[in-house]
Amino acid sequence: MSIFSKRLKEARTAAGLSQERLGIEAGIDPASASARMNQYENNEHVPNSLTIIQIAAALNVPPAYFYCVDEDEARMLLLFFRLDMPGKKRILALAIELHDTVHTAR
Repeated sequence: MSIFSKRLKEARTAAGLSQERLGIEAGIDPASASARMNQYENNEHVPNSLTIIQIAAALNVPPAYFYCVDEDEARMLLLFFRLDMPGKKRILALAIELHDTVHTAR
């Protein structure tokens, strides 16, 4: 199973959507939505970049989430993506501070 297929299934399951419902919400023709999502989750086909963006929007995840190999990185990406702008700015400031602290301590 590819990382894309794994993340897609995880995100769909977490959202409580069927393959068909996700496909329809992502703009895939209802007649083929279930089959296409099944093929993506089973690594039989890879969607094009526009379809990935639409799937990500339907799942409320950033497209990059589908490619995170590291579990902690995937979780951080989701958490950051779902923050409002003040929260994102705060996290970025903390990350910069931590980065600078670690690199000056060396």
